[in-house]
Amino acid sequence: MNLSENDLWLLSYYRSSEINGALFFGRVARTLRGGPLQADVTHHFADEADHAKQWTRCIEDLGHSARKLSGAYQDQYLDAVGLPANLMEIMAITQVFEKRVIGQYRRHLRAPDVHPRVRTTIETIMEDERWHVKYVRDALREMAAAYGQDVVDDTLARFTAADEEVYARTLAEYGERVAFLGDRP
Repeated sequence: MNLSENDLWLLSYYRSSEINGALFFGRVARTLRGGPLQADVTHHFADEADHAKQWTRCIEDLGHSARKLSGAYQDQYLDAVGLPANLMEIMAITQVFEKRVIGQYRRHLRAPDVHPRVRTTIETIMEDERWHVKYVRDALREMAAAYGQDVVDDTLARFTAADEEVYARTLAEYGERVAFLGDRP
């Protein structure tokens, strides 16, 4: 299939973001003590690496090679919110980001003329993304006992606002690349 330059860029951007996620969760997994959260974060790390592999194969199946991109969506988070100060903040920013990913993939699925290979890749990845939101939500519920529900809620609100800012900047910078997805966020 002949992908447009914008299609190829977006699929490569997804791939790059998944690679960044794998690297991030690999570092987090190395720091955690043994237990259920360590197992979940390690699973998350493996999922992100697998998603990058799935995007690579999807792009190759469509007759292309992934574009080398200099950055990913997550790269802008540190500028917007700073370095997470603790594990609760890592989980909170993860929750916000994973919800953004699901929203972006849903938006992509609603676009006209999504190639079946791209659709299958997104639908497969979305199964894992939904689990990511669930395990992180559960971890944040448990962490509320130590940090306080108000602190968790305030952190989620702060990171959600930052994510909206990052998303708006991303659309301003790359909007022409994703215009084919329509105006629905």
